[in-house]
Amino acid sequence: MELQERLNDVRSRIAAAEREAGRSAGSVQLVAVSKTFEADAIRPAIDAGQRVFGENRVQESQGKWPALKAEHQDIELHLIGPLQSNKAADAVALFDVIETVDREKIARALAEEMRRQGKALRLYVQVNTGLEPQKAGIAPDDTPAFVALCRDELGLSIEGLMCIPPAEENPGPHFALLAKLALKCGVEKLSMGMSGDYGTAIAFGATSVRVGSAIFGTR
Repeated sequence: MELQERLNDVRSRIAAAEREAGRSAGSVQLVAVSKTFEADAIRPAIDAGQRVFGENRVQESQGKWPALKAEHQDIELHLIGPLQSNKAADAVALFDVIETVDREKIARALAEEMRRQGKALRLYVQVNTGLEPQKAGIAPDDTPAFVALCRDELGLSIEGLMCIPPAEENPGPHFALLAKLALKCGVEKLSMGMSGDYGTAIAFGATSVRVGSAIFGTR
């Protein structure tokens, strides 16, 4: 299939999952994950009407997205990969949403940079629902206190939670845990679900799904 066909297929599957879950049409945002793809490979998705994209690395994104965003000013760019504090300034300058706030040092760096640049990015806290030592994210039990710190002390706009379940486990319980934590933290958005499990994520309340290979093909 061509990219536009794959994109339309994903959109149709999201719509079907919304209906099956009793969700309203259009309640789930598609974040097209364009990491490792060059601008010329991304343009067909933009031409097909996709406006929300996700990238893993700040430096890679700087090489392609400033020009694309200049051409299409309604594009919304999400950082969905780990952020180093020395890249906070660049991330605030380029991205609209950062989904991977995962420790106090990053939260403080982002707060400082947003004040300096006069910007107000929308932020998600990444939760390590599987407590995997090799994976970034706040432990579930620590998430409410961390969200409170970000909001109350640092003045950050935390609008949601994000997770990446362990690859070898059933993702359902992890999505259920994230939804429960969101209620406890008083946040409305849930970024969960990728190419292999976004239908399940929608059933558990995802408000956005991050889909890459099902749209752009294998990397």
